Amino acid sequence: MAALLAAAGTAFADKGYDATTMTEIAAGAGASIGSLYQFFPTKELLADALVQHYAEALYERLARFEAAATGWSADELGRRLLPLLIEFRADHPAFATLVETSGAQAARGGPVRARLRRQIVAILQRHAPALPADRLEPIAVAVLQIMKGAVMLNAESGLTVREAALDELSVMLGRYLDMHLGVGAARSEEL
Repeated sequence: MAALLAAAGTAFADKGYDATTMTEIAAGAGASIGSLYQFFPTKELLADALVQHYAEALYERLARFEAAATGWSADELGRRLLPLLIEFRADHPAFATLVETSGAQAARGGPVRARLRRQIVAILQRHAPALPADRLEPIAVAVLQIMKGAVMLNAESGLTVREAALDELSVMLGRYLDMHLGVGAARSEEL
């Protein structure tokens, strides 16, 4: 099954969901089409399984990140959060194809994004335990969007200032988090 998922990931990343055929996936895995259909009767079920596989890997990365983030400043938190999604997407190129495209495939992304936001809220709560979750939720949405923006920036071909621009995003995220989670946020809450 691992070979089938790996072959599907490669095919979806290379050709997109719609253009990929089950025959290509089976051939890429060195399996018969019958074996593929035995495990995954439809391409949609295969894509769902692959998204779940990728999502679990991403959730685990965020859990390790959360455990390591204790004691970091808001600035350091922002600096370290930014590359997390860039690195994950580089390791799992079909992930975006399967969760961020239009149509039926996009429905797969909703539950993944919701859990990612909850995990980011949990990370933020470690840094600002006095802030309620309903206050941290919009911040988590903004953080995730900045992380996705960094992924897009990193993928832009021919960009000669990529590293400098990513550094600017990192500074921006760190200052944003410091504004909401840092000492300044505590003072504004008191007023």
